[in-house]
Amino acid sequence: MADSNTFGKQSENMAVQFLKEKSYRVLKRNYRYRKAEIDILALKGDTLAVVEVKARSYTYYGEPEMAITKKKIRLLTEAANHFVNQNNLSYEVQFDVIAIKKRDDKWIINHIERAFYPW
Repeated sequence: MADSNTFGKQSENMAVQFLKEKSYRVLKRNYRYRKAEIDILALKGDTLAVVEVKARSYTYYGEPEMAITKKKIRLLTEAANHFVNQNNLSYEVQFDVIAIKKRDDKWIINHIERAFYPW
């Protein structure tokens, strides 16, 4: 389990670094609300990005981004609404996915902006 946790933390750190290089300002990591957790909340211009990080060291069970369920989208939406309301923010909100694959020592990062729209 420690290896999985380490890989997850490494992946989130890679995602944060990637976002910073793309001029995002990371506001919060691992924001929890009830049963939901938002991996990264980041700001770019007047847009708040709610970022879910999905990582795989192999794709036997599919691409990382395919692991996001309807339930996860619902939970992310609730948590994002809570964060925006609690902090009295008026930014446009977008839901992004950063899908990370690790092959040997190579990291492949795919940033999917506006990956889904909650309704």
